[in-house]
Amino acid sequence: MNNPNFSSGPCTKRPGWNVNVLKDAALGRSHRSALGREKLAKAITDSKKVLGVPEDYLLGILPGSDTGTFEGAMWALLGPKPVTVLVWESFSKGWATDVEKQLRLRPTILESDYGKIPDLKRIDWSGDVIFVANGTTSGVKIPDWKWIPDDREGLTLCDATSAVFAMNIDWSKVDVLTYSWQKCLGGEAAHGILVLSPRAVERLESYDPPWPMPKIFRLKKGEKINGGIFMGDTINTPSMLCVEDYLDALAWAGKIGLPGLIEKSMANLKVLEEWVGQTDWIDFLAESEELRSSTSVCLKITDGRFQSMPKEDQTDFIKKVAGSLSKEGIAHDTGSYKDAPPGFRIWCGPTVETSDVKTVVEGLESACLDRMKLI
Repeated sequence: MNNPNFSSGPCTKRPGWNVNVLKDAALGRSHRSALGREKLAKAITDSKKVLGVPEDYLLGILPGSDTGTFEGAMWALLGPKPVTVLVWESFSKGWATDVEKQLRLRPTILESDYGKIPDLKRIDWSGDVIFVANGTTSGVKIPDWKWIPDDREGLTLCDATSAVFAMNIDWSKVDVLTYSWQKCLGGEAAHGILVLSPRAVERLESYDPPWPMPKIFRLKKGEKINGGIFMGDTINTPSMLCVEDYLDALAWAGKIGLPGLIEKSMANLKVLEEWVGQTDWIDFLAESEELRSSTSVCLKITDGRFQSMPKEDQTDFIKKVAGSLSKEGIAHDTGSYKDAPPGFRIWCGPTVETSDVKTVVEGLESACLDRMKLI
């Protein structure tokens, strides 16, 4: 039986998942209890182990999914140095807006259209740099990690929510990294992970932002980092049901190993690459292979009939095709993100089976061709 879940967040559960994996959840128990602390601490240690996070880096659980976690990092760390924000899709644009409008730091914003990334050679490394490792709404990832210098003066703040567990992370290039449980491992929403390098910890302990700090963003106690956050003492109450689900996903991921998870995602992408390579009316939104995401794969229709349509008609076309795929039980949630160009977005992370991607390709081709006959 095929799995039709292709949402880019929350993403599909791991193969073989069923509700019985939650039977040992610490329900009705305080997250401050010995049992609650034990499970939260295990989520932290297992995350570091699967991802290969360096021993001297800190990893903790924060509220608000990836959004709340990345906001917390920006509010706590930005200010003492100039800020550059790299923008090439909706979420990175949101970070730029928050830095500029909320924190009022007058950042340098290097922006490019969907399908591209800004010129990485223009970055001023004397300041802090904000970027996404993978553009969830554009299907565009960074080409590699070589563009980040080892002798940078500022911090790198990386939103990696749709990259971790499916793409390699060069931790020597990362000072701050965030992700949510709902992406590559198919966990439940509302919880985020914050990873801090020793350089980021030093910044945190030596700098106090001039703005009021909401409680859920407070990473310090006095002049020192709140170490409890990175041992399982969360700032607010987490869902122990979601924690149990994350522990199950981590156990599954640990058995496969990070190289195996990356291989699964790449195999899913290959199915789409082969289809695009032999189809003259579909292409990737990413303009070059080195920028092509293996998780949030975005496709565009290149047929002249579609391209000549007004944008609102293109959007309606995509909605109807995606709706028919969902109604037939072939694939749910395959339309492009609301701010992205009209097209399709197919989640190909490691919890997706390659056989299901092949089913999507067959259904998508048939539905698109049938509807294009009506243009």
